[in-house]
Amino acid sequence: MSVERWRRLLPGLWAGWLLCVALLATPAGFALLARSDAARVAVRMLAQEATTSVALGVALLLLERVAARRALDTGGSQFSAGMMLALGALLCTVAGYFALQPMMVAARAGQGPLSFGQLHALSVSFYGLKCLLVLALAWRAARPALAAAPASAATPSSS
Repeated sequence: MSVERWRRLLPGLWAGWLLCVALLATPAGFALLARSDAARVAVRMLAQEATTSVALGVALLLLERVAARRALDTGGSQFSAGMMLALGALLCTVAGYFALQPMMVAARAGQGPLSFGQLHALSVSFYGLKCLLVLALAWRAARPALAAAPASAATPSSS
């Protein structure tokens, strides 16, 4: 599969994964299990989601870099909007899970300046922002090839 096909496929898969965890799997756990069991299941799912998001974020950042390098050859920018969206989603993952998760464990034990509820709200905010960034990345990747190409490449040359 070509680099361009992967660059167009991965954002949609990533968005689907994020929405499935947020809108289907986590609510189902809390609807069917005791609160403490559902919380353990949610923590496990979110850990897997964060690891997957880091892998997908790095992969998409690299794929977007390849696309930006190609655009640079035709007069485009070294930094594309796709790169910024992928980087933003990656930063949301790192801040929203890897930075806040240890603080949430400490807050449950009564330590730290913020309560568990405040940290949970921050974590949910980062997750929501990540979903929006990945959905924007998927929306951009779904554009038709001619619309995504620079104007000079879309017009046939007359020689």
